[in-house]
Amino acid sequence: MSRLKQLIAELCPDGVEYKELREVLRIRNGKDYKHIAEGSIPVYGSGGIIAYINQYAYDNPSVLIPRKGSIDKLYFVDEPFWTVDTIFYTEINTEIIEPKFVFYYLQSQRIERLNTAGGVPSLTQTILNKILIPLPPLPVQQEIVRILDNFTELTTELTAELTAELTVRRKQYEYYRDLLLTFGDEVPIVKMGEIGTIERGSGLQKNDFTEYGVGCIHYGQIYTYYGAFAYETKSFVSPTMASKLKKVNTGDIIIAVTSENVEDVCKCVAWLGENEIVTGGHTAILKHNQNPKYISYYLQTYSFFKQKRKIAQGTKVIEISPKKLEQILIPLPSLEEQEHIVAILDRFDALCNDLTSGIPAEIEARQKQYEYYRDKLLTFKEVKA
Repeated sequence: MSRLKQLIAELCPDGVEYKELREVLRIRNGKDYKHIAEGSIPVYGSGGIIAYINQYAYDNPSVLIPRKGSIDKLYFVDEPFWTVDTIFYTEINTEIIEPKFVFYYLQSQRIERLNTAGGVPSLTQTILNKILIPLPPLPVQQEIVRILDNFTELTTELTAELTAELTVRRKQYEYYRDLLLTFGDEVPIVKMGEIGTIERGSGLQKNDFTEYGVGCIHYGQIYTYYGAFAYETKSFVSPTMASKLKKVNTGDIIIAVTSENVEDVCKCVAWLGENEIVTGGHTAILKHNQNPKYISYYLQTYSFFKQKRKIAQGTKVIEISPKKLEQILIPLPSLEEQEHIVAILDRFDALCNDLTSGIPAEIEARQKQYEYYRDKLLTFKEVKA
């Protein structure tokens, strides 16, 4: 019998009592820190540590619960700290409950589902205070915390190793892709505006999406969903809405021209599907007579990155206009050579994806395994007080 099972059998064989969160801790509001001098005390916002000052708001172990923004990110802190008004801190009654037991349990409850806002995600003290939490005897709580601490450390180490391997594979792919798309004087260099026309998209909000209809690609999906090319769309709009949007034909390149950073701006997808689709604002559509995959692969290279960095505008929002894109230089071998290069890159891309696709899947599987055992450890039969 495991140590945990033995403790449960001895101390709470018939189950445990559940209490509302307000009965085991007090939720406190954060406040502004900018009038306080710099120091070594961390200041937490909903996204993590944002500054260091020389005063603390609380100096006992606490679970920090974001009030606005990233409400799915809880923090366990066991050193003096300060919190701003976008994140709650908790004063926990350690005579009846372990602070880290509270942390693990609230993680298992996925409290982001308690969001009360339609815009920026928000949580309220009223809703949080009503969360029911099991209250096994302290030795049981302490053993669960010990097990989860060890499991968390192992999962974190493995995830770090897998993430490092994924990074190496991607860099290897980028190196060989850029090498293959680097040419000598035998290949002409032309402006992008010379191989076709570049149109600016307009309209299309996510709330325009329908269950079926005319295929569409929203600029945000180019960053989060699509690769270098696509044969099917993730989303659709009604024929009426489609009639108001820019048309994308087979072979066209859709380029996202607005981003939060220079690295991502101008990520593109070549449309290779048979049907005409549409796109909206924050995109540019390159209509051309070259190999679409060749162009899409080239727009991923470091050579292209150096050029777009020079023409990107903005600080908080980065944008590149279609007119500026027309000036981008692109090596243009013959269509036969483009096809040959694409065939090599397709094979290399598939090989690299085979090697790397298993790594994100393994990372996700490890996380799900961790969550499964965590939730199992924190599930108790309830007895009425």
